[in-house]
Amino acid sequence: MSDTDAVDGAATESTGVLLEVEGLDAGYGDLQILTDVDLDVGDREYVTIVGPNGAGKSTVMKSVFGLTTYMDGSIRFAGEEIHGLPPERIIRTGIGYVPQNDNVFETLTVRENLEMGAYILDSVPEERIETVYDRFPVLAEREGQKAGTLSGGQRQMVAMGRALMLDPDLLLLDEPSAGLAPDLVDEMFDRVDRINDGGTAILMVEQNAKEALRRCDRGYVLVDGKNRYVDTGDALLADEQVRQDFLGG
Repeated sequence: MSDTDAVDGAATESTGVLLEVEGLDAGYGDLQILTDVDLDVGDREYVTIVGPNGAGKSTVMKSVFGLTTYMDGSIRFAGEEIHGLPPERIIRTGIGYVPQNDNVFETLTVRENLEMGAYILDSVPEERIETVYDRFPVLAEREGQKAGTLSGGQRQMVAMGRALMLDPDLLLLDEPSAGLAPDLVDEMFDRVDRINDGGTAILMVEQNAKEALRRCDRGYVLVDGKNRYVDTGDALLADEQVRQDFLGG
């Protein structure tokens, strides 16, 4: 697979394009991290971004959510340009975001954290709380417990649950397996699978590249803030060059 062929083959197989990133230049202040990045996520699709440390993977995610310095290009969601919008407005378009670090309110209870996910609403719909508890039963058991006292895996469930409180069309997940005990990583991936199976599109940055590519519909390989490859997860796993350069053989 050539770099050019890989990037040119980026058409989504889903019923429609939900997120479209074209020619994106972005960074932090005067520091440019991303150069001419293209990416798309189809309706209900599961897309993963992988690549070496410092490749700009999380910067793509933060750029979609309005947390970086926009320099050039286009970010469209459901056909509407969203670059330049603050995160509180981007949430209202139908995008949820789970950052890698500091993703729970430690002094609040589990339930209070979930309620914070619906802060833009006049009142918290009880049915959405119950939907989150159905997805993450342990949170129902611990709804009165301070989030700061939970295990790493349980905190990740709280963060995902809070992001799902507004029933987003697209969920952004930044390194969801980071810091989890090895025996919890598969469980985390299973939960992401079920969220996607329920109709929510996923865009995920993930350090566990092989497992992420096994499960996703398509994957992007980013290197030095630029597109290097894009193809189905299975095709990237099977590509000899990708395996040697980015997946440890």
